[in-house]
Amino acid sequence: MSLLAVDGLEMRFGERLIQKDVSFKVEKGTIFAIMGGSGCGKSTLLKHMIGLLPPAAGHVTYNGVDYWAATESEQAKLRAGFGMLFQSAALWSSMTILENICLPMEQQTDLDAPARESRAREMLAWVDLKDFADYYPADLSGGMKKRAGLARALAAEPPLLFLDEPSAGLDPISSKRLDDLILDVRQRTGAAIVFVSHELPSLFAIADDGIFLDADSKAPIARGAPRELRESSEHPTVRAFLRREEPKSSAESAPAVTPSATTSA
Repeated sequence: MSLLAVDGLEMRFGERLIQKDVSFKVEKGTIFAIMGGSGCGKSTLLKHMIGLLPPAAGHVTYNGVDYWAATESEQAKLRAGFGMLFQSAALWSSMTILENICLPMEQQTDLDAPARESRAREMLAWVDLKDFADYYPADLSGGMKKRAGLARALAAEPPLLFLDEPSAGLDPISSKRLDDLILDVRQRTGAAIVFVSHELPSLFAIADDGIFLDADSKAPIARGAPRELRESSEHPTVRAFLRREEPKSSAESAPAVTPSATTSA
């Protein structure tokens, strides 16, 4: 049984279709990428999976349990099984970094306050922020906020992590550091990781499976590891995206026309 399965998902805003026929599975220990250009529905798909937005049709199941067919209490139990790093890190500005990391443990575990603090400090050390426990989010750089958000997502030891554009807005060094940290998370915990991104270095560095959403056809057009799709995909949109190529215009791709012998000079 798959840790996460998406089957026949249809995404709409009112009457406007965003994506249809979205299906894939994520197994334990897999780093799975949701790829595609701007406006194709990557973050919307993530919202359907984490319980923020019900799909127009289809199923999202965790260990065989259909999330959107479950009761509210069942949904709450399912949500306790995954962590989430939002694009902005979404740290509570009125709480210290230590308090931010303790919060999900207070809500999702039976740990007492000293145990929660001990675990939070362990997580801060893991993401190289052990000296910033008493700082507030406003005191941290963008990369530090992302690492603090990742520590919070990991605090309750979930088997599944969702990351929304984790490298967005980071300089290349900070982005590489975060990529390495995500790989370390997988190695240490065995958690499955689903992440949304259009950052090619990150896609190639950490993803071992993925799905490519297309804004024009409003459906997935490729499935596989980004590195493999870069080399083997025959779909022009996928190739252009992963190789940073300009898509050929219709004029460029059309066969040359030989002037007729009767054409006037």
